[in-house]
Amino acid sequence: MNYLAGHGYPVPAVEDISDDGCDLVMQRIDGRSMVQQLGRAPWSVYRQADTLARLHQQLHEIPAPDFLPSAPVSEGSSILHLDLHPLNVIISSSGPVVIDWTSACVGNPDADVALAWLLMSAGNIPGGRLRSRLLGAGRSLLTTRFFSQFDPPAIIAQLEAVASWKATDENLGTDEVALLWRAVERARLVT
Repeated sequence: MNYLAGHGYPVPAVEDISDDGCDLVMQRIDGRSMVQQLGRAPWSVYRQADTLARLHQQLHEIPAPDFLPSAPVSEGSSILHLDLHPLNVIISSSGPVVIDWTSACVGNPDADVALAWLLMSAGNIPGGRLRSRLLGAGRSLLTTRFFSQFDPPAIIAQLEAVASWKATDENLGTDEVALLWRAVERARLVT
């Protein structure tokens, strides 16, 4: 995070690290997650999609340091977040801030974008039928706008590998894994 901050990328400042490197104190960021912001201002969906795309693009332009591990899903030379979606972006008074860097690595930036699109596209929408339809329409606007700012064939080419890797996540249930694969199939039908 210090490395990224040194390159002007919006991350919380690291204020203290324990001697053993296991504990980290970070700057408190006041604001809402991008998801919460979309819930309060659904008309900002295109602006939020543009912000998320810009955050990906800016991150992938920063030269990768030697200390990051290689990505589990792709080969490449860009810094990847591997979890950069609207729940990990805080909209603060000074702009967006990206959190949750535990999966940071080096790889193909198209895999990072593919994973973000997949996570946004495949998640369950809680609530009744009307709420699901409304939120589903908003999600479709967000993911379509986000996706359009990259090279769609390159992103789609990464989807299967990304879904296969994500499906091994012990925190996902079988229904969530099935949703990932449905999203991959929907993306294939579009092309």
